[in-house]
Amino acid sequence: MQSKHSTSRIQFSKLWVVFFLACIVLASCANLIGPHEVDLPLTRLQQNLDRHFPINHRVLEVFDIQLSQPQLTILPDSGRVSLTMATALSSPLLRQSRSGSLAFSGNLFLDTVRNAVFIRDARVDRFVIDGIDEARQRQLAVAASIVTDQIMNSMPLYSFHPEELHYAGVQFMPTKITTMPNALAVTIEPVK
Repeated sequence: MQSKHSTSRIQFSKLWVVFFLACIVLASCANLIGPHEVDLPLTRLQQNLDRHFPINHRVLEVFDIQLSQPQLTILPDSGRVSLTMATALSSPLLRQSRSGSLAFSGNLFLDTVRNAVFIRDARVDRFVIDGIDEARQRQLAVAASIVTDQIMNSMPLYSFHPEELHYAGVQFMPTKITTMPNALAVTIEPVK
């Protein structure tokens, strides 16, 4: 038969183990509920972009531009990405359609209202249309800049699904974005 003293000690030990396990569980929950990073791999971003293309856009009521085959490149440690697309240009002013390419880069932007990643402050890096002289291509590059701004303001690189921002009864929101060689890292934090 055990003494009262040893029974109390055993009960105290069991209580201590339960307390210790509860602390471990709470600590792991705190990691889920606190800020953490979500990686968005380049392949996932590329798949999202591919769903939005081809894009047809009319510029200055004279030119029809079709953008297709987007190729996204992450520019690590800069907070920027680059996007290259095949371009087809047609107009009543041209005898035939022309093809070429458009490349631009821009800053990454987290829109916390739409819970999405966008490109903003896009800058046309290269705009080439086969068979059009250089002076006219510079003029068209201005129009291409307008088109890229309009498209990138309405087309996210990635949109978070509601379930991606809701854990353990807590609502999260994206707060920071950083670039890595083959992914974007988005910090999400609980909504306060």
